[in-house]
Amino acid sequence: MTPILKNKNLYFIVLMFIVTTITYLNHFDNSFHFDDFHTITENPNIKSLKNIPSFFTDGRTISSLPQNQTYRPIVTTSLAIDYWLGGGYKVFYFHLVSFILFLLLGVLIFFFTLKILDLTFYNNHNYYIAAGITLWYVLHPVMAETVNYIIARSDLQSTFFVVLAFVIYQHSSTAQKYHLYLIPVAIGTLSKPTTIMFAPLLVCYVFIFEEKMSFLTLFSKKHLNTFIKMAKKVAPSVLFCSLLFVFHHMMTPETFSTGSSKTYNYLITQPYVVSYYFGSIFFPIHLSADTDWTMLESIWSFKFLIGFLVLLALIVIAIFSSKTKKYAPISFGILWFLIALAPTSSIIPLAEVMNDHRMFFPYVGLIISTGYTIGLVLQYLKEKYQLINIHIITCTAIILSIYAFGTYQRNKVWHNEESLWKDVTIKSPKNGRGLMNYGLTLMAKGDYDTAESYFKSALKLLPYYHSLYINLGILNNAKGNASEAEKHFKSAIKHGANFYTSWFYYGRFLSQKGRANEAITKLSKATELSPFHMETRYLLMDNYLTIEDWSSLKKIAVSTLKIDESDTKSQIFLQSSIDKKSALETEEAAISKNPTAEKYLDLSLKYYQKKHYKKSIEIANKVIAIKPNSHEAYNNICTAYNLLGEYKKAIEACNKAILLIPNFNLAKNNLNYAITRNTKITELTSLLEKDQNEGNYLNLGLLYFNFGHYQKCIEITKKGIISHPNSDNLYNNMCAAYNSLKNWDKAIEAGKQGLTINPNNELLKNNYNWAIKNKGN
Repeated sequence: MTPILKNKNLYFIVLMFIVTTITYLNHFDNSFHFDDFHTITENPNIKSLKNIPSFFTDGRTISSLPQNQTYRPIVTTSLAIDYWLGGGYKVFYFHLVSFILFLLLGVLIFFFTLKILDLTFYNNHNYYIAAGITLWYVLHPVMAETVNYIIARSDLQSTFFVVLAFVIYQHSSTAQKYHLYLIPVAIGTLSKPTTIMFAPLLVCYVFIFEEKMSFLTLFSKKHLNTFIKMAKKVAPSVLFCSLLFVFHHMMTPETFSTGSSKTYNYLITQPYVVSYYFGSIFFPIHLSADTDWTMLESIWSFKFLIGFLVLLALIVIAIFSSKTKKYAPISFGILWFLIALAPTSSIIPLAEVMNDHRMFFPYVGLIISTGYTIGLVLQYLKEKYQLINIHIITCTAIILSIYAFGTYQRNKVWHNEESLWKDVTIKSPKNGRGLMNYGLTLMAKGDYDTAESYFKSALKLLPYYHSLYINLGILNNAKGNASEAEKHFKSAIKHGANFYTSWFYYGRFLSQKGRANEAITKLSKATELSPFHMETRYLLMDNYLTIEDWSSLKKIAVSTLKIDESDTKSQIFLQSSIDKKSALETEEAAISKNPTAEKYLDLSLKYYQKKHYKKSIEIANKVIAIKPNSHEAYNNICTAYNLLGEYKKAIEACNKAILLIPNFNLAKNNLNYAITRNTKITELTSLLEKDQNEGNYLNLGLLYFNFGHYQKCIEITKKGIISHPNSDNLYNNMCAAYNSLKNWDKAIEAGKQGLTINPNNELLKNNYNWAIKNKGN
């Protein structure tokens, strides 16, 4: 390679890097999506580089979702490195690593294409055609999904290693002699098994460019020796890739599912899918992260006919263009396109009939074929009409800019869950999953009614989709309709018993309702189905802690720490099981060794959330001891006293918080709450002091009851009964208060005494029967 050509190559690479980076500049903060959750954000295995060896021995480490657990250790390793680089789930580092690999792939495609063109016929235009083809590939909107969708890195890595293997083969006779070019193939297969398509691609490469054979004379006797020679050359690659396929199949967990079993319907749909893929190279205007395409029922379909004709035309062009050396890149590019599509567009039925990221690998060949054809046409027009280079360059730049703009817009679509799934509902309105996921973004914003309408629309399209029932359960629970929510959670299990999510979310619901034993049953099933889902484990440990099952708590904590030995939550749970103390007590002991105001403030809030209000106040006072001007601590004290019904103390604490921060609206709201309730209690207490009649006792007791201060309601009611022993209504207040405290025996006792006085008190009867019913359960 001459110094001038070396410089030209370097100039182009720098230009490509700059243009591609500008095009993708708005994608680096795009969020995680879809399969990113169970493979990245919910996958504890990537949190430590120490787990890397296990990625190569256990395919389950790639995902917390068993149905998606496949053997891709290079992908999982790269994700662990991203996590380490960013010190957590910082999406920038995940995108950065993928993007660097994408740029390097562009460099490889340039050299790969240039070599193919030089093998065809050497001229000065090859450099510019190869450059144009490369830019078309890296700027094409179809590539945006693979670059933006982090877990689609498997396509990026496998394609990178296939092209790398070819470039090594092309430029190193030593690599050819010792088959060193197969090393990238082995690495790529550990990213995605589609890499093994290198073998048939190499067969086509040797057949067309090295042996210069034509498919039209493939079975000619005069080419028999050439064919045998070619077979010997490619045999090691074919054997090696076959062994890689067997190895990968052996390492893939049994839980893995392709997502569909309709092989025939999937197969007859693929010709139309291929025609869509082909058309998208020119007009990528219908790209969707999740399409609403469905399988064809029979071949007697207009779509099948169109697809068949397009597929037939491509095969015919590939065969006839192999006849002439000048058109060899066209033949090879089409064959690459079809061979690279074979794993996803043939007899293996996948959950979705098509995906945009499935075009990433095949488009290497298709863009070479199409770009080269356009190059030949431009050369013809230039000679015939005396076009000057600046005209061709300008037109090419404009067209590439349009594609780059389209990619920039697709990056915007992938910015967050709301933007992505809104685009899906527009592009694929019959996609039930898309409607559901957009509804989820609305539910997260608190727009429950609109979210529900999207869920119900999705349910019409997917009446047996377990995830829909899960989300309907979550939605109804958020709206306060617990009974309806539970029906949906049960439906989720009915339609998706093999998915851990069905059991996890029902278990979470039961835990929120204080039904710990039932929750443990559901969460244990979820853990059985998905051992690596950490949230299930945390919730399971929390429920064991609630019922003080120390043995089970220790067992699950120990097994969780085997997954992630640095997990602080599990460490606290384990210590709780040993000390037989709550997790918060264990955390408090740990903080006391190295106390800070921030740690204690967080702990105060945790005690508050657990409804341990007195303890919350105690810890908040420790904050104040360290940091006397902590307005947050005073506000915590105020809020806790409010819920304890000690409103005077709440008022005092809130006033101190507001004194420190006059515009502290949260403290102001808590202060108003305390003043209002304290005023009402003071008024009724004053009335009772003046006149201790039955009505005043009833009103004050009822006020305490309505405020949620059941013990105070009982105390004031007992005093009333001393003065008015024949008041069945006072006994009713007491019975209702004991019911709220779930002290069924005391409630029954109060109910009996009240009904002895007045057997016809219907409200008391209901409270009494409720106590008997719950005690029986």
